[in-house]
Amino acid sequence: MTDAEPGTELVHLPDLAGDGRAVCFEGEPRTVHLALDAGETIPPHEHPGRDIVCHVVDGELTMSLGEDDHRLVAGDVLRFDGDQDISPTAERDTVALLVLARR
Repeated sequence: MTDAEPGTELVHLPDLAGDGRAVCFEGEPRTVHLALDAGETIPPHEHPGRDIVCHVVDGELTMSLGEDDHRLVAGDVLRFDGDQDISPTAERDTVALLVLARR
C-alpha cells in the first residue's frame, strides 16, 4: 500500500466501532456508517438543510420519508431531502452508508 495523497482518507467500514452508527470522516460532507439488526428502527428525525444519499451495502431496509416508505435492498441508492421525518427500519440485518451534504 502506498502513502495517500494529502486530503485523502480511507476507512474500512467493518473496522468502525460503535453502536451501529459511526461517522466515517471528520468534516463535510458528513458520512455515516449505519448497521442495524433485523427489526431495528431509528425513530423519526430530520437533518434540516441537507441532501442525503443512502446506499444499502448489505441487507434490506424500509426508509420512511414523511408519509412515504421506500423499500431498499443491497445495491440500492436513494437520494432525499433531509427536511422531513426520516426513519429507517431494517427488514433484516443491514449495513448502509449515508452521505449528508449541506445545501
